[in-house]
Amino acid sequence: MKAIVYAQAGLPIDDPQALYEAELPTPQPGSRDLLVKIRAISVNPVDSKLRLGVQPSGPRVLGWDAAGTVEAVGAEVELFKAGDEVWYAGDITRAGSYAEYGLVDERIAGHRPVSLSAAQAAALPLTSITAWELLFDRLKVEQGGGKGQSLLVIGAGGGVGSILVQLASKLTDLTVIGTASRPRSQAWVRELGAHHVIDHGKPLHPQLVEIGVQQVDHVISLTHTDSYYTQIVELLKPEGQLALIDDPATLDAMPLKRKSISLHWEFMFTRSMFRTNDMMRQHELLDRVAALIDQKVLKTTLGEHIGAISVENLKKAHTLIESNRSLGKIVLEGF
Repeated sequence: MKAIVYAQAGLPIDDPQALYEAELPTPQPGSRDLLVKIRAISVNPVDSKLRLGVQPSGPRVLGWDAAGTVEAVGAEVELFKAGDEVWYAGDITRAGSYAEYGLVDERIAGHRPVSLSAAQAAALPLTSITAWELLFDRLKVEQGGGKGQSLLVIGAGGGVGSILVQLASKLTDLTVIGTASRPRSQAWVRELGAHHVIDHGKPLHPQLVEIGVQQVDHVISLTHTDSYYTQIVELLKPEGQLALIDDPATLDAMPLKRKSISLHWEFMFTRSMFRTNDMMRQHELLDRVAALIDQKVLKTTLGEHIGAISVENLKKAHTLIESNRSLGKIVLEGF
């Protein structure tokens, strides 16, 4: 099968070996695996981080968001059959989705929303799992709960922020405040359901005061947490909660003690990486998100469709990701 791979970490994206096409054997499903013909993929910051920072032992296939059709199933598969349309974010310890075919454990795959195209669906799995786990598993906000409480989302215009704002505004009673710095991204965050939008390029507290908010109950920081950390500690109420997904060079937890602020880290690959007992929850939440999309409660966060899956287009996608200026999700479709 055709695949797009990298074999040497740290190369700039314009280097011919940063990403290149290779012919690889079509994988064979294990006992609980689905063999999926990949129809569309999206590109995430983790793709670029791995390409730049993790040296593989041989050519490695990146990419974990995918939408496609089940071609074959393992002997113990119970949730899917050949011909089913699926979507998934996969397992970081396995080959990714920059390929014609991929393998995924049925416990972390879902049935694709019937109202979305493959490209529209491919924009959502990784960010939906991340956002859902942040809000409901890490912060333990109740669906339908949160009345009288506030959530500040730093970096609300990106991939995770775009679905998180929807989940929080549609499925909870939280007051949702998103941050975005450009007029286009601010308009996008409002459209997704944020009650207020402030500019993370300016001091946050004065802007919160302007909208009548002195302190917030929850902060989810999706980018540059180390840059905002002092402000976050100031903005959080005593006994508030901070959750993050990025990788600050350092993070001193001591400033949180005085206010008894709890700290939560989210990494959506944890369940598949460690084969946790609740691994099936990712299948369940993907099916739940699909139902909410088909019911028109949630919508795709596709920001830009940049064409077919190719070396040239994937390099363009990585360039956009590395600029930190992409809006929503970057999607590619078919070889």
